[in-house]
Formats: sequence, structure tokens, C-alpha cells
Amino acid sequence: MRFFSDNAAPVHPRVLDAMLAANEQDTAYDGDRWSKRLDARLGELFEREVRAFWVPTGTAANCLALTALCPPHGGVVCHRDAHIQNDEGGAPEFFTHGAKLMLADGEGAKLTPDGIAEVLDAIANDVHRVQPHALSITNATEYGRVYRPDEVAAIGRLAAARGLGFHMDGARFANAVVATGASPAELTWRAGVDALSFGFVKNGGMSAEALVFFRPELAAATAQRRKRGAMLLSKGRFLAAQILGHLDDDLWLDCARGANAGAALLAEAAAGRLVHPVEANEVFLRVTPDEAAALRAQGFDFYDWGPGEARLVVSWDQGADAIRPLADALRRL
Repeated sequence: MRFFSDNAAPVHPRVLDAMLAANEQDTAYDGDRWSKRLDARLGELFEREVRAFWVPTGTAANCLALTALCPPHGGVVCHRDAHIQNDEGGAPEFFTHGAKLMLADGEGAKLTPDGIAEVLDAIANDVHRVQPHALSITNATEYGRVYRPDEVAAIGRLAAARGLGFHMDGARFANAVVATGASPAELTWRAGVDALSFGFVKNGGMSAEALVFFRPELAAATAQRRKRGAMLLSKGRFLAAQILGHLDDDLWLDCARGANAGAALLAEAAAGRLVHPVEANEVFLRVTPDEAAALRAQGFDFYDWGPGEARLVVSWDQGADAIRPLADALRRL
């Protein structure tokens, strides 16, 4: 009955099993054998050499990535509805020691080369203006839209031509991979992405996200920044174990596949009410206050998204039997 947020979903039993298997004495911080496997395991997944760090939150991954890509006096282009702009409490500016977020527009919270260029071209190249050093996109976006490989690549070419670092906030990266059918490599470094915040918590994890650098040299100072930012856990093996357990046998894709399928069922039931096309595991729909109250009276939990709109998020553990009551209720409105 709860469709408020996939952050609130249970931890997948196999992730808990992986943590239990790590519950033995080992080297502290990130010197344990689980943490030492992350580079190789994620390198295998992405089909190239990477430098990977476990971190406790998606905000941490985003901030450490942007700190590697942008100096304190620089700017980061992002969508005006991006998570780093609206939902991280100023953490990107704090951790970069003052970098400016430069806001662009785009339908469904998606950036386009033209929209990015419009922001860049308005910035005079002089000491009076903050100069852009990086750009950041979210896949899937804050409105559940996905970037396909060609769309990421078009932005990647612009970033390369303008000398900008390219970050992807992948809090729901698994949902984007499933939605597009693309490989993780095709959606990231092959399309020009330099750093990925690889989300696990929303997809059945407990307290671990991965920061993946596709240009390992960018990670030179990240270990120190992670410690300085109070994000180096002494028992980091439990974070590494979550990530490794989630990747085993493509569990991460199975979880996202189920969530996306559930959202598609809700989208079908509420077809005439959709605010955005449903491409991942989020559904945005139009409801009146009375209709929202009627749904809540039946026990359904969801987020009000501005006047006359609601957001429904399907989690990895919600199969067809969990979705059907809400789908039926939406049809009855």
C-alpha cells in the first residue's frame, strides 16, 4: 500500500546475506578484502578499468564526484529540477567549497545539448563570471525519464568540446539500464561520462552507494576527501559487501526490472492522468485533492507533487499482487 518512496523499501534478503557473510574480523576502513574487490568487480561490469569507492549516501557520491570535476571557483551545469539543486541541502556547494550550480531547462528534467549550450553561451569569458567546469545529468531523472545512449553521447560530445567534466547521478541507474536495454558501459563512459553515482539503496540496498570514476586519475584526492568529509566508515566491508552482493547474478537488474514493470501497470491504469511518460519506476499523475484523499482513505501512501499532482514510486519488492489494488483504485477514480 506504500508508494511514497523506494528509499523506504525493505533491504533485499540477499543483500542482508552478503552483509552477514562479511560479519567477521578483517582490516578496518577500506582495506578489507570486500572493499578491495570493488575496482575489479565494477571494472568487469563496465568493461574497462575504473576506480570505485563505497559511500553511505547518494549525496556523498554526487558531492565527491563534483568535487573531483569542478574547482571551488567553477560552475556545474544541471537541470533546475536536479536532485543536486533541490534536494541535497546545499551539500554540492558545501563539499566543492563554493562551486556554483548553473541551472538549465529541459522537458521531464532531461538536459539536451541545446539547453546546455544556451546556458554556456550566456556566460562571458571574463573574471566577473563564474566559468563552467562540469555538467551533471540524472538517469533516471527526477520525473522518471531516462536518457538513452545516444542522448547521453550527444551531451558527452558537447562536454568534451567545451572542456567540461561529465557526471551522471545514477540514484536509479539500474532502472535506466533496464528501461533502455543498454549496457552499463553504453550508458556511461562510452557516451562520455567521467563519473557515476551508482545507486543501490533505492534498489534493495541498505546503506551503500558506489562512486565510479571512469577516468581513474580523477580519483586521486577522493579517498582523502571521503575521510575529511566524515564518510570513511571503520567497518566499510559491510558497504562493499552490499554492493558486491547486489551485483551477483544481476540481482540489481532483477530488482529494477520488477519495479519498472510495476510502474508500467500503474501507468496503464492511470493513462489519462499521466503528467510524464512512465519509463522507469516513478509515476506522476494528476489528481484532485478529493481524489488524493480518497486514495489515502483506502490506505495508499504517496507523495503530493505540487498542486493537483501526485508521485507514485514502485519498489523492488512490489509485485503484481501489490500493484493491483492501487491500479484498481486508480481506474475507479
